[in-house]
Amino acid sequence: MRRAATGLLAVLSLVSIFPVLSCSAKPDPNTLVMIIESSPTNLDPRVGLDAPSARIDALLFDGLLARGDNLNVVPDLAERWEIPDPLTYIFHLHHGVTFHDGRALTSRDVKWTLDSLLQGKIRSTKTANYRFVDRIDVPDDFTVIFHLKEPDSPLLWNLADAVMGIVPYGSLDEMTRHPIGSGPFRFVSAETDREVVIERNSDYWGEKAKLARVRFVVVPDATTQALELRKGSGDIAINSLTPDTVLTLAREPALAVERSAGTRLAYLGFNVRDPILKDVRVRQAIAYALDRRPMIDYLWRGQAQPARSVLPPQSWAYNGDVPPYDHDPDKAVQLLDAAGYPAVNGVRFHITMKTSTDENTRLMVAVMQQQLRAVGIVLDIRSFEFATFFSDVTHGAFQMYGLRWIGGNEDPDIFEYAFHSAKFPPNGANRAFYSNPKIDALIDKARREVDPNVRKPLYAEVQRILAQDLPYINLWYLDNVLVHTRRVRNLKLNPAGNYDFLRTVELAQ
Repeated sequence: MRRAATGLLAVLSLVSIFPVLSCSAKPDPNTLVMIIESSPTNLDPRVGLDAPSARIDALLFDGLLARGDNLNVVPDLAERWEIPDPLTYIFHLHHGVTFHDGRALTSRDVKWTLDSLLQGKIRSTKTANYRFVDRIDVPDDFTVIFHLKEPDSPLLWNLADAVMGIVPYGSLDEMTRHPIGSGPFRFVSAETDREVVIERNSDYWGEKAKLARVRFVVVPDATTQALELRKGSGDIAINSLTPDTVLTLAREPALAVERSAGTRLAYLGFNVRDPILKDVRVRQAIAYALDRRPMIDYLWRGQAQPARSVLPPQSWAYNGDVPPYDHDPDKAVQLLDAAGYPAVNGVRFHITMKTSTDENTRLMVAVMQQQLRAVGIVLDIRSFEFATFFSDVTHGAFQMYGLRWIGGNEDPDIFEYAFHSAKFPPNGANRAFYSNPKIDALIDKARREVDPNVRKPLYAEVQRILAQDLPYINLWYLDNVLVHTRRVRNLKLNPAGNYDFLRTVELAQ
């Protein structure tokens, strides 16, 4: 780790000698430059799924609802709503909202946004989120009524701004090229693999942004990101720098680091159909053999928190009262012996873990390799370029793998998507091929319940059973870490690590 930090300092010291790609020759007093790793794939909020698209869309478009600090839903375009029965949702819209082109936003726009998906006018995988919507009625300009085919408690979450923004009536594919929303910022321009520019919407119906303009500059390389921040030609980078780089930049007088607990989950997945891993005692033994604390302290430099659930602790449905699997090699040995895997010349069995070529992941699995070897498990590592690695995971061609959930684990609907037996790939993300009828029944019952107070104990039981069965080992939640120049003021991070702080941030003059 010390070598990595020293290496970065050496690179930084060469800035004046070797030219690098620059975000800007001199900071514009009216423009915040935010560094992002990749371009958004599609700024039509009905289509874009990747993180840059979703996070920029949330600034350009309003949803019927928004997400609160405890990952619940709160009013947005809908100032209030009622659920008279589990199949009927009635939303009442704010008056006086206009799109960026001056058109009034009414219930007709809300209906069009969803109908364009449900009727196939816009092709998007997001359509599946609304599969239980039967029809949408608009009795007047400010009332929207959703009629469902069957109860669907995740509907409210799927109507929030980070999932779905409202587009003008009649909008089709042109929204991809020139997005028009009603949010606090309006679209100016975009150039793939280079930048996206947005500006303040001075006619915004809610609290107006302090920033006049934001440039999202695409800089894939983390070292170059650090150089841009150090020079002041980039103002902000969030969750894209290595932990050692963050520690190095924190010593720069012109920079500051903000950190808060995040929701991004790192986990290990098992193939529970595998002849060795189908035995829950083996999976539990692996969990006991792993010591997460040194990996958090030394690989992540303390910028992560141990995880006990797929859901983050900020969620209203989180249950942390489950087996923690603290480091206990003796317990691991007992379980492996009981499972019928005695040590022969110190080796019980070999197992293969597939990973991407990400450097932090490679360091992590090297540590895991040592820890498992201490209980007689030989971990063989196979690293692949991400597309190949992910294809193998979705096709079940693995014994173990390591991945992260980013955003998708913030609502308890994740339990259906990742653990229900009806969601084996390609129908969902149950990549472990895990099947438990009790889990299926609890998830199905929770989806049909409207009252969060009824749903919460159901999801608590789901988390307890998953912690016992261990189709995943939940490793840690990565902190949100934002590095910024000191001209950036009034920063407030939220658990999701999205770009909502740009709504209130300002630049010192």
